[in-house]
Parts: sequence; structure tokens; C-alpha cells
Amino acid sequence: MSATMPTVRRPPTPRLIGLLTSTDHKHVGLLVFLASFAFFVLGGLLAMLMRAELAAPGMQVVSEDTYNQVFTIHGSTMFYLFGAPMVLGAGLYLVPLQIGASAIQWPRLALAGFWMLVTGGLIMYAGFFTTQGAGKAGWTAFDPLSDSSAQGGSGMDLWIIGVTLATVAAILWAACILATILRRRAPAMTMMRLPLFSWGQVAACLMTLAAFPALVLAMTLLYIDRNAGDVFTNPGGPVGYLHLFWFYGHPVVYVLFFPALLAAGEALAVSSNKRWWGYKFLVGSVLAFAALSMAVWGHHMFTMSTVANRYFALTTTAILVPAGIEYFDSLATMWRGRIVFRTSMLFALGFLGLFLIGGLSGIFIASPPLNYHVHDTYFIVGHFHYTLFGGVVMGMFAGIYHWFPKVTGRLLDERLGKAHFWLLFVGAAATFIPMFFLGHDGMVRRVANYPDKPAWQVLNIVASVGAYVILLGMAIFVVNVLRSLRVGRPAGNDPWMGHTLEWSTTSPPPPHNFDAVPPVRSYAPLMDLRESGELDDEGRFTARPRRTPEGTPS
Repeated sequence: MSATMPTVRRPPTPRLIGLLTSTDHKHVGLLVFLASFAFFVLGGLLAMLMRAELAAPGMQVVSEDTYNQVFTIHGSTMFYLFGAPMVLGAGLYLVPLQIGASAIQWPRLALAGFWMLVTGGLIMYAGFFTTQGAGKAGWTAFDPLSDSSAQGGSGMDLWIIGVTLATVAAILWAACILATILRRRAPAMTMMRLPLFSWGQVAACLMTLAAFPALVLAMTLLYIDRNAGDVFTNPGGPVGYLHLFWFYGHPVVYVLFFPALLAAGEALAVSSNKRWWGYKFLVGSVLAFAALSMAVWGHHMFTMSTVANRYFALTTTAILVPAGIEYFDSLATMWRGRIVFRTSMLFALGFLGLFLIGGLSGIFIASPPLNYHVHDTYFIVGHFHYTLFGGVVMGMFAGIYHWFPKVTGRLLDERLGKAHFWLLFVGAAATFIPMFFLGHDGMVRRVANYPDKPAWQVLNIVASVGAYVILLGMAIFVVNVLRSLRVGRPAGNDPWMGHTLEWSTTSPPPPHNFDAVPPVRSYAPLMDLRESGELDDEGRFTARPRRTPEGTPS
């Protein structure tokens, strides 16, 4: 007579623990995106403190040492902890859904990247509790500002470790996303049928895998230099660090830009109720843009005699060609479209307008003689904030308003969303346009104080007021999100009549993503099915046979 073994019941895994350890690409992508957004808020609050200090000459809010630490961590947060994690986190969530895959390649690596990001960010911010923190090294940590003689405390070492962890995390995510696109596409989803946003991820991942290892090497050597010496202390050492850093430092801008551009492009095409015009031209321009962006790092060093200025001026100016194609395609997509000016569309248009200012000012500083005049001034600060805030942040919000219903099953409030847009748009203009005039007039960057010139103070006051207008807009966005999660209108599967595969599944998507993947015939598969009558009003694939003009099944 055999004894019956008692059934052992395992206690259920707590919901939060399950989320933090899940390898579902949607959970990992959401965790990375939320962590990066939390760092964005922290970095933004540091910016508010900086603008309060710079509203008037003299030191009236914080000490110069504190300002320098805040300045360094603000820039470091926006690049290392927010920018790349934000766009790649969105890729972790959306790319498998857009290409008809049930999972991401190497999900444990993606999850490990999330924990590296959080750990790296906490280590970086721990520098505030040391004597000097990361000091005045800035997000670039140029030698000698970052060497042991200038920054002898442990805060700089903590900063190096934090940057390295966050950068390795981005490399892991890029490898996972790119491998997913190459190996897990749905049947008939050829590369030339990839959705726009997925092409933005291809470009961003290629650049991440090519450029980010240079930063890991630079950080490793900088740590050795600080603690063992004789790496960057030789006569050519600081220049060597500059080349390593800017080989990462310029491509990272476009790692952030391409997904933001094509997230805005998805929102623009859907809100125009048209297919994207010139799809093949766009794909070619993005790939050409990415290639050129890997060859322009030297324009950050135009004032140095060791740099081939003519070559880097040529490659930088050549970026105008693919950028022009992307703008022309955007305008052509809207031409004669049935445009709906929902919030996602407003942010897409805001992206095009604000990034255009950043691009045009980039033409100015691509010329070495003009660059000499504004080098290391607030003109450069205005330029890259129009590029990063006007481009990346506005594109990010276009994507958030576009895909929030898919991720949560709820719609964001449109009235609050439009108030959010206009506050950010007006605030960005008020904050960053004065910087062009300040820089042209000679106000240098990376300083806690400036000469008591009446015109400079007026422009700095305008910039500070604009920054707080942006803060108000962000507060409205947070209220909108919290309110919508509680009482927002249910979204359904496809509230926008979307073009790509993620809109054919439920909102939020199930763990396996799709019960059945619809057929793919172009880069806008749901629009194809809608036009052929194979998609019902709820966005569900009905699998009814298509009809030829003669009325017989095709």
C-alpha cells in the first residue's frame, strides 16, 4: 500500500516582486522606461535649482561647489540615466509587438540591464553624500577636471562606476532589441516592412553597439588613471580622452533622436490618417544619417589644432541631406491628410518645430570660423537643449500619448494633454532661445556666476521663468497619468485606427502578445487589412477572404 504524498503549495509570488523579476519584455521595458522617467524628474529638479541660481548674478541659492555638483549630475542624469534608457526601454516594450514576436531575444540580459541601470544611478547619486561629489567635471568628465588632483574624493570614482554600469546596460538592451528584429520577425515581416519606430530602434541599436564601448573604455581608463596614474597624464593623454569620449558623445545624441523621431512619425501618420509617404526614402535617410553621425565627433574639438576641421565640417554639414529628407517626408505625409489634432499629433508637430531650431543652429556651429566665436558659450547650451529637449523629449511625449492606451488600456485626458503640450512648447522657447543671445554675447557655460550685465540678467530671468513653466507642464502630465490610470476612459484595442501590429492585440497585451498574428503585406499591415475589409471596427482580424475587382476570392 503506497502512501500518498501531500501536495505542496507554494505561496504566491508578491505582485511587485514578480514584476521586478519578470522576463516578459513588456514588464522589463516598462521597468526601464519608468526608471528612466524617474531619473528624468530628478534631473529636471536639479535643472530648476540651477536656473534659480542663474536668475541673477552672484551666489544666492547654493554655494559654488554645490552648484558644480548639481551641474555635473544634471547632465549625467539626462544622458546616462534618462536618454538612452528611455528610448531603448520603449524598444524593449514595443519592438516585439510591432514585428509580431511573442518575446524578446535574451530576456534575462534585458532584465539584468534594468538592475544595472538602477544600481548605477544610485551609485552616481551617492556622490552627493561625499565631500566633493563629482565636482565640476561635468557630464563629459574631461581631464584634468576629473583627475585625482582636481577631484580627489571618492565621489568622482562613484560617478565613473555609475556611468559604466548604465552604459553597459544600454549595450545589453541594444543587443537584445537588434537580435529580436533580426531573428524573431513574424512570417512575411521583411526588413523593408518594419514599422517606422522599429527602424528607429535598428539605427539606435547599431550606433549603441558601435559607439558605447568607447565610453566604457574611457571610463575604465579614467578610473585607472585616478587610482594608479599614467594613463591620461602624458602630454597627449587629455586629447586621447577627448577622442574616446566624443566618439561616444556625438552618436549618443542620435541614439536618442532616431527612436524619438520615428515615434513622432508613427503618431503623425496615424493622426493624418495616411500611410507614411516615402517609406523607402525614410529608411535610407535614417541609415545614412546614422552612418554620418558616426563620423562627426571631431566637430566638438574644432578649436584644437590636432583636428581635421575641413573633414569634420564636411561630414557634419552633410547631415543636412538625410535630415531634409525626413522633414520632407513628414510634410508630405500630412499633405491632404485627414488630420486629427490630438495630443500625440501636437507633440509630433512640436518635435518637428523645436528640433528644426536645434538643427539650424547646428549648421551654424558646423562651420569652424563661426564655431570659434561661440565655442564653450551658452550658444552651445541652447543648441543641444533644442536638440535634446525639442527633439527627444517632445518625441517621447508624442510616443507616450500615442501608446499609453496600448500599455494601460486607458486613454489620457486630451484637455490636460494639450495644456501639457502648450506649457512645454512655450516653456522651451522661453528657456532656450535666450541662451543663443547670451552665448553670442560671450556668456560662457559651466559657470555658477556671471558678470553683472543688465541684458544678461534679463535674459537669464526669462530662461528661468521658462524652466518653471516647463515644470508646471510636467506636473500637469503627472496628474493626467495618475487620474487616467484610475478613472480614464477604456481605450479598446485600437482607439486611433493604428497602422502596425501592436494595435491588433488587446490593451494591455497578453503575456504571449498575440493569439494570432495578422498577415503582413507592408509596413502598415493593419491599414492594408482595414482597406481590404479583413479588420473589423474593433481592430480584430477577421480572416475573411479578400475580393478581386471581379468579386471572386483572391
